Amino acid sequence: MLKNETKANAAIKQAESRYLPEEIKEYLSEVRLMITDSEGTLSDEEALEAIENFVFSLEKAKSCSYRENRMLIERLFLSLRKEMDILQPYVEDRTISEIMVNGRDHIFIERNGIPERLPLAFDSVEELEELIRRIAARVHREINELNPIVDARLSDGSRVNAIYKNIALNGPILTIRKFPDKVMRMEDLLKTGTITPAESRFLQVLVAAGYNCFVCGGTSSGKTTMLNVLSQFIPEHERVVVIEDSAELQIEQVENIVRLECRNANVQGKGEVDMSQLVKASLRLRPDRIVIGEVRGKEVMDMIQAMNTGHDGSLSTGHANSIEGMLKRLEAMFMQAADFPVDAIRSQITEGIDIMVHMSRMRDGSRKVVEIAELDGMREGRVAVNPLFRNGERIAGSRLIHREKLILAGFGDDSFAGK
Repeated sequence: MLKNETKANAAIKQAESRYLPEEIKEYLSEVRLMITDSEGTLSDEEALEAIENFVFSLEKAKSCSYRENRMLIERLFLSLRKEMDILQPYVEDRTISEIMVNGRDHIFIERNGIPERLPLAFDSVEELEELIRRIAARVHREINELNPIVDARLSDGSRVNAIYKNIALNGPILTIRKFPDKVMRMEDLLKTGTITPAESRFLQVLVAAGYNCFVCGGTSSGKTTMLNVLSQFIPEHERVVVIEDSAELQIEQVENIVRLECRNANVQGKGEVDMSQLVKASLRLRPDRIVIGEVRGKEVMDMIQAMNTGHDGSLSTGHANSIEGMLKRLEAMFMQAADFPVDAIRSQITEGIDIMVHMSRMRDGSRKVVEIAELDGMREGRVAVNPLFRNGERIAGSRLIHREKLILAGFGDDSFAGK
């Protein structure tokens, strides 16, 4: 049956096929009409049988190998019956975390943190563009030469970014970042070695006690996964507002939750709702905590001010290669929103954020917590950083300085392995 054949022939090696792109395009038109009846579309099994009969009735099929004909059958079926075209088998494969299409015939996937190239190609640039337009249309967005970049989300929560060919020199670009079916939990991170037991106990207690935590790291370092895991330790009776550019977080234990998502401008350039607007709006919703998927710009000022005005236990992430680098980026993003003196900005940051967690992607593709530090006010005009863990090990002699929230939350001064 097709499902098994799709897995077995997932490569769809078109380079060796004698069926030409223009022929396949013509076949697609013919088969599209053929597999639609008066009452609607046929079932997948019926459609596959009809496509098989069509292909093996072609005159050219007699001169092509059985393998080439099977490739054509699968190619037609995926194009006509699967929303992601030839990428469908890889979208359905839960072991794949990312699909990267760099033009018509350079397609890569990432599996277990390791990228690999697929012997796979779209028949034409126009076919790839059509797939991108379908994805954009599904979320009521448009991509063309005037609007050449689109961010979208598939029905399964996967994040999609597409770039049109007029600004991508090697053809249309499509990137699909997938997320696991099941919610990742702390025990999963412990099993994979992403975090050590000591770091896990430390962060669990601090989140529950209402410390403001910020997770930073490079691209694909596991920031969102860590944020998702930490959010699971928010007490279930609290009211939480979640703000994201594209919805990814899964907070199951909290019933009193509000989820807000940014919106891009329409074709006329109207209707945009950015992160900064949502953070401001969230303050009127009486949240106990605010969880922001990722900060990239001027919304940093609103986030920091929220953390400084009674919303203890708020969480967020940002891109940086170190904790020190993240602090500099936060300063720069804060300056986009307000012309404050640098000392005032640094003071706001250290008063708002209690704990910084730095994630990194290792050479073998694994993700790890490489540093946990506490922000401890200002020293000589700079943010003072108190390192607590590095590379999974507790730094000798280190101690959490600010313990007031622990005590107020009822944990006691020495109630966890972070003393």
